[in-house]
Amino acid sequence: QVQLVESGGGLVQTGGSRRLSCVASGIMFSAYSWAWFRHCPGKQRELVASITIGGSTTYADSVMRRFTISRDNAKNTVYLQMNSLKPDDTAVYYCNAGFTRGGTYSSKDYWGQGTQVTVSS
Repeated sequence: QVQLVESGGGLVQTGGSRRLSCVASGIMFSAYSWAWFRHCPGKQRELVASITIGGSTTYADSVMRRFTISRDNAKNTVYLQMNSLKPDDTAVYYCNAGFTRGGTYSSKDYWGQGTQVTVSS
């Protein structure tokens, strides 16, 4: 079955950096777009960044020019490099497989367990 395993979360100070990884198995990694979502208690899940099969990327306004999504098809891994972190970035981060059509990302129901990122002020 499909398994997505996120890692790289932790506690970081404001202005710091963190790199999240998501390793996928049981899925044809290269055939999907991939995305990172985040969720904070009391808020809706937010699409943070996505990357298409061809490597085109999109970002939420809140993380533009601070976060970078990338993929390594040979390693079945999608990454999220997070720089200049702010307390508002505190959340559980999830990777997700999906499709991109007309520039819009649509998620499939493939989710990992998430990794907690906490940014201290």
